[in-house]
Amino acid sequence: MFHASDAFSGFSVDDLQRAREFYGGVLALTVEDEGEMGIRLTLPSGAEVFVYRRPDHTPASFTVLNFVVDDIDSAVDELHAAGVQTKIYSDADFPTDERGIARPANPEWGPEIAWFLDPAGNTLAVIQS
Repeated sequence: MFHASDAFSGFSVDDLQRAREFYGGVLALTVEDEGEMGIRLTLPSGAEVFVYRRPDHTPASFTVLNFVVDDIDSAVDELHAAGVQTKIYSDADFPTDERGIARPANPEWGPEIAWFLDPAGNTLAVIQS
């Protein structure tokens, strides 16, 4: 039987310095340098994510990190103030308001959510709890 003592997620970027600045500065996560290997992010939950440089990086075609927030409007305001664009999908893909927030008409269809990109083009999201 397979037995692991720990597990963590990871994803690639094309520029570790830009990733350090974005995740540590804009998103205010704890970022620890892992030398040439990459960087380790500590998420608000305490979970860790490994971010590594890949010269032939292709941005993920799915959301790699979701940040749960109490107030999505305030979170989007803070992202916009930091120069982060939240309206990244056309309305045909995911209907959003002018600020890039998808607001389902029926709460049973899911939470309010806004997607944005990291400097490497990976998709991230803020989701209202």
